[in-house]
Amino acid sequence: MQVQSYFSSLDSLDGELSTLNLGPTHPATHGIFQNVLKMDGEKIVSAQPTIGYIHRAFEKIAERRPYNQITPLTDRLNYCSSPINNMGWHMTVEKLIQCELPKRAEYMRVIVMELARIADHLVCNAVIGVDTGALTGFTYMFQERERIYDMFEEVCGSRLTTNIGRIGGMERDFTPRFHKLFRDFMATFPARFEEFNNLLERNRIFMDRTIGAGPITAEKALGYGFTGPNLRATGVDYDVRVMSPYSSYGDFEFDIPVGKDGDTYDRFMVRQEEIRQSMRILRQAYENLPEGAYHADVPDFYLPEKPDVYTKMEALIYHFKVVMQETPIPVGEVYHCVEAGNGELGFYLISDGGRSPYRLHFRRPCFIYYQAYPEMVRGSMLSDAILTMSSMNVIAGELDA
Repeated sequence: MQVQSYFSSLDSLDGELSTLNLGPTHPATHGIFQNVLKMDGEKIVSAQPTIGYIHRAFEKIAERRPYNQITPLTDRLNYCSSPINNMGWHMTVEKLIQCELPKRAEYMRVIVMELARIADHLVCNAVIGVDTGALTGFTYMFQERERIYDMFEEVCGSRLTTNIGRIGGMERDFTPRFHKLFRDFMATFPARFEEFNNLLERNRIFMDRTIGAGPITAEKALGYGFTGPNLRATGVDYDVRVMSPYSSYGDFEFDIPVGKDGDTYDRFMVRQEEIRQSMRILRQAYENLPEGAYHADVPDFYLPEKPDVYTKMEALIYHFKVVMQETPIPVGEVYHCVEAGNGELGFYLISDGGRSPYRLHFRRPCFIYYQAYPEMVRGSMLSDAILTMSSMNVIAGELDA
């Protein structure tokens, strides 16, 4: 009834209009969400999104979990770059407990986060190519993503939903195999990436399909609360890593790529250039990786080494306190954000001193900018609807949470 009443005002338009359900089947919309389109032939007159198909109430679940067990929930937001979600949550808790990390731990986090950003952008831009009919680049870039996942697996034992790192730093140091995988990736990836770029950047068919598709102005993007590549594609150079540096990002030199027209082609090109900038950051972080500890001295939150647990009473006590949730948590209210693959991912945390958060809110960039989708596709052809959605990089897990 709500959908019918929404479209009743359109019945007076000239011509015969039809209603089309776009989604919620996954192959249609790259995620489980629905758009009810009002069509004039193949032209979209209006769209009404429906979300919540995979809402899992993560924020309420977190209120019944100890802080160190909330990390796996963040994995399942934007699962294309889950390590960034993990690190963002850890930094939020560290801000609450006023924990300072060793320089090595911060640089290690930067390396992992920038690898995750590359993987996220590769998936997004490769899918944009698929939606214009170019499948080859997709298969090439998935091979490169798998190489990044090999490095994640070496660091934490997992690939997609990583649960990587810990409150206070990293769980373990980089292994010799990680160093080899990383150096091999840095040596061969740039050439393969440029080959993928050459397939699409100046491809006439790709340009005809993407230029002018799903545009949005800088003013409207700011009004909707856009962040990340979708905002930078409109010409606004806002990047959390530069505006509010965290994890030693202030130590690195890199540029913020911006577009002009805020259309699908600009969003594609901004992500392409961000991959190159991530490579710059990775080189600087790896070449200047400091020596020292890879986690902070916070025994109330960080599990001690297993050999110490078996042989030292103090380590056994701390192990028990962490596992059994006997860790004292300061009372406070904090907000911390990171530049995730989709934009500003923020965590608003209220602690009453209990074992779990009193309240926790995830600022999910997908949820913010998906509100603009109806306006972005209004007046476009049906063939551009999925293409525009792909270029926005709408991830259903992050959208619904």
